[in-house]
Amino acid sequence: MMIFAEEVIRPTSFNPNPNIPGNNRRERRIFKGAVGALDGTLIHAIVPRDKQHLYRARGRSECYQNVLAICDFNMVFTFIVAGWEGTAHDARILNESLVDPDFEFPFPPTDKYYLCDAAYKHTRGFMAPYRNVRYWLGDFRRRRALNSKEKFNHAHAKLRNVIERAFGVLKARFPILKKMPPYPLVKQRDITIACFAIHNYIRKEGLSDDLFFQYDQPQMPVDGDDDNGGDDDDVDDDDELQSHGSSADQQYMINMRDGIATQLMQN
Repeated sequence: MMIFAEEVIRPTSFNPNPNIPGNNRRERRIFKGAVGALDGTLIHAIVPRDKQHLYRARGRSECYQNVLAICDFNMVFTFIVAGWEGTAHDARILNESLVDPDFEFPFPPTDKYYLCDAAYKHTRGFMAPYRNVRYWLGDFRRRRALNSKEKFNHAHAKLRNVIERAFGVLKARFPILKKMPPYPLVKQRDITIACFAIHNYIRKEGLSDDLFFQYDQPQMPVDGDDDNGGDDDDVDDDDELQSHGSSADQQYMINMRDGIATQLMQN
């Protein structure tokens, strides 16, 4: 199964063509460098008593493994790292994935980037929303975006929502991810990876599937802000967990984000 997983969970071609399958084509034309979305999700885990404090995610009574994933705009996962402790912050998992060559992280070309939430650093290769500005889609249902930063965050959230919908399909299809049997931790990790692989196979083969049809709707409600291993706004930009990216890399992405915000405002 792990060989199969390596075959179907493969990096994107980094082709941001807005005409490839997926929703929000207008936003994808404006975010023309976006090649996918990145986020973490919690998967239920059964853990020995002496390790439970490491896997009991913040504010939760049960234990979880934290999984970092990237998907393209067709809800196909292109990279995953599974098996991290539930207490591990998403930014730490990303940072370790970037510096450890064994993970073979698919870093995008210079002018491309993954969409991520505010738990991650806004730096070259990773475009995060403006902090301390409305972001979640539900925030805009009651009052439309008013200024350039809000318009950017709204468009960013609409695009990044693809990974929340992909997680939604995954967990709806595989109830084992919500209630894991008491297997060894390594086997629990491998089961998780296998579920991601089967998800990709169904999507890539274009099989008729009710779950994908349901979650293909861009307005499908998902609980992205309740599913994450860490709070989005509790990591300072200087935190050691987010050590990747130089000052020049950060400024490059700040300028790019401001340019997109201005374009959205003018449109």
